[in-house]
Amino acid sequence: MAVVRDLRVLLRFQGFRRLLGIRLLSQGADGVYQVALAAYVVFSPEKQTSAASIASAMAVLLLPYSLVGPFAGVLLDRWRRRQVFLYGNLLRTALACVTAVLMLSHVPDWLFYVSALSVTGVNRFVLAGLSAALPRVVDRDRLVMANSLSPTAGTLAATIGGALAFAVRLVASDSDAAVVLVGAALYLCAALASLRIAPDLLGPDRSSAHPRLVSAVTGTARGLAAGVRHLAEPARREAAWALLAMTLMRFCYGALTVMVLMLCRYAWASESDDGLALLGLAVGLSGAGFFVAAVVTPWAAGRLGPGGWIVACAGAAAVLEPALALPFAPAPMMVAAFVLGVTTQGAKIATDTIVQSSVADGFRGRIFSVYDVLFNVAFVGAAAVAALILPSDGRSVSLVVTVAALYGAIAVTMARFELQ
Repeated sequence: MAVVRDLRVLLRFQGFRRLLGIRLLSQGADGVYQVALAAYVVFSPEKQTSAASIASAMAVLLLPYSLVGPFAGVLLDRWRRRQVFLYGNLLRTALACVTAVLMLSHVPDWLFYVSALSVTGVNRFVLAGLSAALPRVVDRDRLVMANSLSPTAGTLAATIGGALAFAVRLVASDSDAAVVLVGAALYLCAALASLRIAPDLLGPDRSSAHPRLVSAVTGTARGLAAGVRHLAEPARREAAWALLAMTLMRFCYGALTVMVLMLCRYAWASESDDGLALLGLAVGLSGAGFFVAAVVTPWAAGRLGPGGWIVACAGAAAVLEPALALPFAPAPMMVAAFVLGVTTQGAKIATDTIVQSSVADGFRGRIFSVYDVLFNVAFVGAAAVAALILPSDGRSVSLVVTVAALYGAIAVTMARFELQ
């Protein structure tokens, strides 16, 4: 298979191998942790979850990073990225252990959310750093290939982590705290794996000074403005349009995620554990779609161009999403999860490539942090819209049609830009 051949080529780069190891362990831990949170917040038998409560949880966990994200970018362009991976994962290890203790203590929900918020907050630095560091471990000619395989491998690792979480729940009598502790152990392994990389290998360049924290924070506004101006330059217009398209696709994906959560919780299963199993199947099929995207994107982007591939992904989603989702039946919805995995990840790989190829190394941390913030805001916004539209059982024709229209608008707009 071509993907196996490409992976063998990339694995010849020692730096890539080690960076990939950190990504796999970190995102595998994320998958474990996220399933534990979903089970505790959405599928606990004593909780009567609504779309509004799901939206509120997403807002608490994600929206504050609209403030953290710009700071993360400025600091990532000054801090050694390898140290971010080391200390960030050590901190997540400790915070995840705190989350497990809070789950067992039956504390007020707000205290639990603060703990979960802290774990996810550190994640902003780690994921943005992984993307910004990738061009430092592979050459330019193999960057598209690396963008296809590395983030997708991380997503698959998160999916496997989610499956591991389900297995741990079965062994540990549905203990979400035990699942969180497994995630903490994986975060610790990721921190130890980062020690195999030289501190200066991943950048940023030495020309980017490492000022005091206070100086970096006070310069955040100026640094963010400089990053936005850099992205707004004519040479980087394609990157700006790709980021906008990917943000809207993330909105669509978020709205459908909330809908599937409600369907799994109330429409398709009589027991909460059955609903969680259906959600796990949907996540697994979406992960399989991510893998297929990694296989086909280098070929498709090579023939259509990264921008053209985004057009194709959005157009396919516009046609297939309503056809598969409108019956509101488990089988076609699982197929939709796979299709949206392919299209969403395919567009993301193309967007990552466009941004990395267009943005100077000294700005990558800032741009990828802005990218991350846009993802969070879009996902939370989608959850809020879904909360207004969705009925209690999750079946909403208007939501499905609205999402399809958005996918179509993305495809048309990007196509017009590509033809200019």
